[in-house]
Amino acid sequence: MERGAAVNVGGGLHHCSRHRGMGFCALADISAVVTFARAFLGVKRVLIVDLDAHQGNGHETDLMGDVDVFIVDVYNAGIFPQDHEAKAAIRIAKELRSGTGTRHYLDVVAQALQEVSASVFRADLLVYNAGTDILANDPLGRLAVSAEGVQQRDEMVFQFAKDHSLPIVMLTSGGYQPNNARIVADSLANLSAKHLLPLQVPPAPY
Repeated sequence: MERGAAVNVGGGLHHCSRHRGMGFCALADISAVVTFARAFLGVKRVLIVDLDAHQGNGHETDLMGDVDVFIVDVYNAGIFPQDHEAKAAIRIAKELRSGTGTRHYLDVVAQALQEVSASVFRADLLVYNAGTDILANDPLGRLAVSAEGVQQRDEMVFQFAKDHSLPIVMLTSGGYQPNNARIVADSLANLSAKHLLPLQVPPAPY
């Protein structure tokens, strides 16, 4: 909250709910972020923007009916988990088809963020689940977004947070190819270069 942004490159276990693990996810960390922020950081209203290729059914299950949480979920509707009960918690749902490419994907994300801006919901914190399983050739996400598209998506969300004076927590979530770590690193570097993410690099030990 003091710095305006935080990144957890091991977070985003969005299929796990408080009472059930699922889909490689054993800790309900998004639900925990909401609980912690409310208990210790003075946060009341939380905006969750889940842009992993999969529906974030874990936190949706946990936060069902919470009027102070606004969930945006853009996901491939043709893949796991297809949790129709959890979908009831989503305020803005954008369902994609397998093979969705960069241009259409970014247009959909932009539309979703515009709809948030047009709503009456005013958040105190933005939790951004930034899966890179949207990348082309990901065996589980099955979308076709380029590496440059990932950077543009992340920049779009961080710019939204800046425009709305929202502190943001970024969780890097899913991604199942050898180049995912590099693409995440490049995107974080781009956010820093655009002055959207205040990266603090520790000095070399020598």
